[in-house]
Amino acid sequence: MASSSMSSRASGTWTVQENKEFEKALAVYDTDTPDRWAKVARAVGGKTPEEVKRRYEILVEDVTYIESGQVPFPYRRTSLAACNRGG
Repeated sequence: MASSSMSSRASGTWTVQENKEFEKALAVYDTDTPDRWAKVARAVGGKTPEEVKRRYEILVEDVTYIESGQVPFPYRRTSLAACNRGG
């Protein structure tokens, strides 16, 4: 299991748990926090300050695309059917 964990980190992928810890840390350490990225990295565990900062930059880019309407909402047949039934 250690080898898959190491390969996960080497490839830049993040686990669900790492993402949860990342999101929690962002809520705790805001933009005015000294050494923010080091603290976020410590909270996530197994990531460097540079990795968490880059993850944040990617997150900001994604939110910008979504808010600008460049990412279409996925079509969900069940949602449409529920709307047509009034529920």
